[in-house]
Amino acid sequence: MKATINDVAKKAGVSIKTVSRVINNESSVRQLTREKVQQAVELLNYQPNLSARNLAGTKSFSVAYIYDNPNAYYIIDMQNGILSACKQQGFELLIHPCDAKNEKVTEEVVSMVKQARIAGLILTPPLSEMPEFVKSLTALDVKVVRIMSGDIAPDDLTPCVMVNDREASHTITQHLIELGHKDIGFIAGDAKHMSTIERYKGYRIALKENNIDFKKELVIEGDYSFDSGVNGAKQLMSDQNKGVRPTAIFSCNDEIAAGALFAARLMNISIPEQLSIVGFENSPFSRQTWPKLTTADQPNNEIAEDAANLLISQVRKQKNQPTISKYVPKLIVRDSTAQY
Repeated sequence: MKATINDVAKKAGVSIKTVSRVINNESSVRQLTREKVQQAVELLNYQPNLSARNLAGTKSFSVAYIYDNPNAYYIIDMQNGILSACKQQGFELLIHPCDAKNEKVTEEVVSMVKQARIAGLILTPPLSEMPEFVKSLTALDVKVVRIMSGDIAPDDLTPCVMVNDREASHTITQHLIELGHKDIGFIAGDAKHMSTIERYKGYRIALKENNIDFKKELVIEGDYSFDSGVNGAKQLMSDQNKGVRPTAIFSCNDEIAAGALFAARLMNISIPEQLSIVGFENSPFSRQTWPKLTTADQPNNEIAEDAANLLISQVRKQKNQPTISKYVPKLIVRDSTAQY
């Protein structure tokens, strides 16, 4: 028979209310009492009914992850990170994909928040980078944490977890320059994502610092997809590309880089002997190619867990919690880059 909260209270020798406080991770419980209850929970394998708990009280114990991103690996990492924090802190997770380009996206999410009795929201790009959308959500009785690209938060609308793509991009470009590359192509991701802009800025800054002339014809607009990498690399390596062929390509993410590597093989261009290729994010794409891709390690799982913990601390109105956290993806050198 499934254990109940009454069984836990009896086993721990405390009241049902005390068990509830421990499950809800409230700070008013003494450490010794908390340990007794947690031990009883583990011994009885007690699983609290979070849905019933939400309905029974005025307080919600559900948070939602709102996203619009075609990258399945990114989404899975984010979900796993958020879910890890939710499990540890006794919250449920609702996952809600939507289309940021839909003119009714705000109405859709506002309706979902009200109907599902959501306590807090985690937003990722491009939704986290849409100020009017964010303002509509903060007007509700709900906490919001945004994951965004940049070194500092663009405003004080909500707490943020910042990913410093610019610095990481600068480091990747500098790595290529130190290998002797001067003609470095750049295949961009979606223009609507701030990560694309920040990675492009880092690329431009590194070129300037090393007195390397910027060549517009080496920059290809694209999106965060394999096909974009294929098409971009074909365009860059074409004999018709205004006479300029890069010796290295910076791809805005690993999926683009994998596509660029595929295109290079179709054109009988050896990697890295004739062309170095780098990606960004350290997704499985970077390890599934041959050769494996040099990239920047963006710990999406950790970033998401950090955002979820930050959100739950806001929901619980806990004191002395950081409101902004910053990550800088780290360079990982693999076999797709070489001395020129």
